[in-house]
Amino acid sequence: MTAPKTKTATILVGVDLGLPHFDGELEELGLLAQTAGMQPVARVTCKRRAPDAALFIGSGKADEIKLLAAQVGATEVLFDQSLSPGQQRNLERHLEMPVNDRTFLILEIFAQRARSHEGKLQVELARLQYLSTRLVRRWSHLERQSGGIGMRGGPGEAQIELDRRMIGDTIKRTKERLAKVKKQRQTQRRQRERRDAFNISLIGYTNAGKSTLFNALVKARAYAADQLFATLDTTTRQLYLGDAARSVSLSDTVGFIRDLPHGLVDAFQATLQEAVDADLLLHVVDAANEDYVEQIAQVQRVLAEIGAQDIPQLLVFNKIDALPPDQQPLRLVDDYEIEGVQTPRVFVSAKSLQGLAELRQKLSSIVGVSVRTDNASPYSPENDGAAV
Repeated sequence: MTAPKTKTATILVGVDLGLPHFDGELEELGLLAQTAGMQPVARVTCKRRAPDAALFIGSGKADEIKLLAAQVGATEVLFDQSLSPGQQRNLERHLEMPVNDRTFLILEIFAQRARSHEGKLQVELARLQYLSTRLVRRWSHLERQSGGIGMRGGPGEAQIELDRRMIGDTIKRTKERLAKVKKQRQTQRRQRERRDAFNISLIGYTNAGKSTLFNALVKARAYAADQLFATLDTTTRQLYLGDAARSVSLSDTVGFIRDLPHGLVDAFQATLQEAVDADLLLHVVDAANEDYVEQIAQVQRVLAEIGAQDIPQLLVFNKIDALPPDQQPLRLVDDYEIEGVQTPRVFVSAKSLQGLAELRQKLSSIVGVSVRTDNASPYSPENDGAAV
């Protein structure tokens, strides 16, 4: 029997640089750390007008963290912000232990969670691009080979140049493999378009309950859990809408998060393309999260990055079963303003199924307006949840 893996005792560090989304309690970073298999043992926050060029937090605060690590038995430090390669190296020398940042942490979680061939390639590309700027021997999956064409440099070639060339070649090969997978996905999309499918994509901040809602709507068995980034790979099924007398294509996509690394946005273009090509975005919001307004804003920023900001949205305020009695909605269907635009909203609980009938009715009305009845799909309720 294999012994359980020991979790890394980690100190969480956040620097308040005056930005509105600073998480003073480092709650989200703590959840991310636990998702990645770390055990937060202490949390440190400080205020700065600007990051220190060498150590990000300054030498005084670095000394404080080093002392704290000795006291609590921490063996790693995790920053809520992105560190430059130089800052990371300097901190590791100063603290005498591994130091990582939010970007690295998200990449590690994605690497653990990717299941499909496409998802694994996307994560691998993002990790390689991130690590290529670090060159600190953090890519254990790139095993060094003795001999072989191109693996050994000429006289006097520095080891760092060999590393840079090796990781550059791997990035190139990964991009080529990903391009082939992207072509296959484009072919699948064209097939759906020829069937005159109305495409709906589930989007939202990570852990808003997208996969649970997806399962409830189409009776699917997509993986769903109360954790960050439970779903990375896009799953598409047919959803029959009785009031509209037709089926639509429903896709569950990867969750968004604050400061999503640009490398991941680029690498996950094929997956996020489901949102770009959608006729409607089902924007799922965790209504029980007190920071839901900021989370909505973060999702809007990512949509703008991928060119999906103008696609119509239907807001789904999920997890109303977790709201106290005095915060329960007076009506299950109303409107909510996003960036000056009144957006239709439905309150639901994907867990208890409350509000799902109203959500289906709202979807039917939107599809009925957008699609002419003479082009209605011949699908029947028996096909609900069929793979696309």
